[in-house]
Parts: sequence; C-alpha cells; structure tokens
Amino acid sequence: MARKFLYVIATLVVLVIAALLVYRVWGMQLIRMVMVPREPFTQLQPLPADAYVEAGMWIARPDIVKNNPALWTPEGVAPSKAAGPKAAIFFIHPTSYITTFGDAHWNARLDDKDADATARRFVANQASAFNGAGAVWAPRYRQANYGAFLTDKPAGEEALAAAYRDVAQAFATFLKANPTGPLILAGHSQGSGHLLRLLREQVAGKPVADRLAAVYAVGWPVSVEADLPALGLPACADQHQAHCIVSWQSYAEPADPSAVVESFERKTGYTGKPRKGTHMLCTNPITGAFNGSAPASANKGTLDAREEGKPPKLLKGVVPARCDTSGVLMIGEPVDMGPFTLPGNNYHVYDYALFWGNVRADAQKRLAAFVHK
Repeated sequence: MARKFLYVIATLVVLVIAALLVYRVWGMQLIRMVMVPREPFTQLQPLPADAYVEAGMWIARPDIVKNNPALWTPEGVAPSKAAGPKAAIFFIHPTSYITTFGDAHWNARLDDKDADATARRFVANQASAFNGAGAVWAPRYRQANYGAFLTDKPAGEEALAAAYRDVAQAFATFLKANPTGPLILAGHSQGSGHLLRLLREQVAGKPVADRLAAVYAVGWPVSVEADLPALGLPACADQHQAHCIVSWQSYAEPADPSAVVESFERKTGYTGKPRKGTHMLCTNPITGAFNGSAPASANKGTLDAREEGKPPKLLKGVVPARCDTSGVLMIGEPVDMGPFTLPGNNYHVYDYALFWGNVRADAQKRLAAFVHK
C-alpha cells in the first residue's frame, strides 16, 4: 500500500512538472487561445447622443446616492466634510470583462451583469480613494475584452477604439455638467489607456486643460520623453504639485516586469517618437514624487479584502514603495492581497488598493495646491 501511494505521488509530481513545462513553453499561446475572442470584430453601433444624460449609464455620479460604490470608505475613514473647493472627478474603470472560448465578444455588452458587478467592485476599491476631494463620476462603457490586449490582430485595436468612443462621449457629458471648477481625471489599466487618449485628443491645448488639478493614469506605462509632451502635463515632482500626471505599476520582488517593458518599448509614443530608450514614468504613491523610495511605515493604508463576505479593512504601515530603474514600482517582498497576483509578482490588480490611504491624501493635497496656486 505504501509503495502504491508513493507511485501515485510520483505520478502527480511528474504531471505537475510536465504542466509547468508546457506552460513555460507554450503558456502565452495557450492563454491567447483561451482568452482572445474567436468571432470577427463587428463595429459597435454608436450610443444615442444623449445616452450619458441617463443615470443608468453611470456607475457613480453625484445624483446617485443609493448603491453608489464611489461613496464607500473603509471602516475608520469618514467621508470628507472639509470646507473649501471640491473637484469633479472623472474615473474610468479597468477591464472587468474577461471571458473565454465561445462566450467571448470583443466588447462587453452594457447588459453583461458579471462585467458590471466587477466594474462596480473596482470603483469601490479604486475610485473611492478620490471621494475626499470631490464627487466621482464613473461611466459604464462597452469596454474591450481582456483578450484585446493579448493579440496583435487589428480586432484588438478596433475593440479598444470602440470602447474609447463611449468614454469620450461620457466625458463630454461630464464636462457639460461641470462647466467650471477644478477637475481630477483618473483611471486604471484599460481605463488609464483611454484616459491618456482623452488627454491627447480632447484636453491638451484646450481651455479645459487649465482646470486639471491632477491626472492619475495608474497601471498603464507612460513615457516621460515620448508621451508627456503630447499630453500637455509634466510628471508630478512632489505631492504638493498640481496640474501634473502620476502613474505607477506595482511589482513585488523578485519581479519580472519584462512583459510590460517589452510592450512599452515596442510601441510609438503619443509624440510620434519611439518609446524604446525612454524613461517609464514611475510616481512613488507614498511620497507623491517622481521616482524615489519610501518605507512601509509611511504607507497611510492598504486595503485588505481577503476575508470573503466582509468589507475591506485599511491596514497602515504594511507596504513600502521604491521606483526601480526599469520604471516599475517595487513593493518589497510579496504581500498577501488575494488571489489575483499576476505572473512575475505583478500586483497590477492591486495598484490602488496597496496605497489607498496615500492616494486619498495625495488627491486632496494636489487639489489644495491647485486652488491656492
């Protein structure tokens, strides 16, 4: 019996090793096979011109009081009642539409309940950090499937372009509803990609640009030399600087950011110049400065959402931050944030959650600096 048990264990070990070898050799091909939609891309019909007048097209906006995830704060953090000017905040949520095989479309349908529920969770854990600086507006949009980032087929770019058109339409409605006063623009991952295009096409060089207190393009690589000049904003040098842009991408050590770095270097910047050989923007979210490091003791709060069925808690002094020479943000040794850490110790999903308390304080400081400039 003992010998038979050992044979079973040995067989399982061999199978695990074989599976790891297959993944290492053909891993990305297998992921693409599963995640990239098989159907041909079909152009989306434009939304009605007044679509974003309706509250139902928004996950969060000021007149949504019931079930507004952007109004959430963790236990011990009260909603801000500070006097003084507030900003209108436009937040673009990251990819929440991840499907496989025959169920995959290139763009999410607006009636996709799973994608919408996940998007709402992102708004609660990310956009809520900004509710101390003003009212959050977070549109629903026909986001590109996660598989659009895994292919070099034209359909991937077409899906992203279709999603961007919804975002641009929502932004026009947002500006019409907020014709004056300071603005904060923020996003994550796919949302930050759309945000940067929005900056380049709808904001840079226009009067609305003068109203920007800050831009948070988190979870998306930005070139200091090949992108920022076309976006009309400098990198934020410190936490008291306004009218600037911040960005970071989180990795634990030992980190393997090669996939992000290679993708960054392959593409042309918004200025038309190649990104290869340029510096990736890394803002330290603890200090608010371009590059640099900070100890865990200076972290004002990391969202801990590991207890299923319970709201996230804010843990202070857990995670440090150091901008690496590669341009990504190192958070020290791996920290247990939940099941969504990506290969290479990539904490992309947790970019905001790792530094929720510091992002909240950062937005308020930049708004104050903007108002008093």
